Amino acid sequence: MAKILVHTCCAPCLIAPYTGLKEAGHSIAAFWFNPNIHPLLEYQKRRDTLRDFAAQEGFHLFEEDDYGLVGFLQNTLNKIDQRCEYCYRTRLEAAARRAVQEGYEAFTTTLLYSRYQNHERIIAICEELAARYGISFFYEDWRRLWQEGIKLSKAAGMYRQQYCGCIFSEEDRYREQIHRN
Repeated sequence: MAKILVHTCCAPCLIAPYTGLKEAGHSIAAFWFNPNIHPLLEYQKRRDTLRDFAAQEGFHLFEEDDYGLVGFLQNTLNKIDQRCEYCYRTRLEAAARRAVQEGYEAFTTTLLYSRYQNHERIIAICEELAARYGISFFYEDWRRLWQEGIKLSKAAGMYRQQYCGCIFSEEDRYREQIHRN
């Protein structure tokens, strides 16, 4: 059983992995650092839903509550096609640092739950950061829990977002929907 800090993008992405980690006897805390989520009301809804879930379940939630719109845009506007790399690396590095700082044995991320993220790239970045910071990276492929997470988060009445987080993914999501209609 390990003491694991879980970088968490939102409560619906955490609920199924959290259940599995808890059942396996791991001690976990969540870490909120998501300067990629826009606009501000979306950011607040996701953060507040995670806060509610942490309070309900009784696990610790560390927060770096930085909306981060300006920094995100400064680092992605001229490299739109590479925005996910920046997004992954920025959040995962903050998680690895925080895990070491708080005395956790390992870190991981709910990004490994999503069917829509670059799973292999996330793993590579986490392994690189684990080596750099001298901490273990806890890997589990949680994509198999996708439907279970949807079911659990709906049953819990959680706010469920419709896109990854950044304004570019929001545009992609709704542009496709508008074209279908």
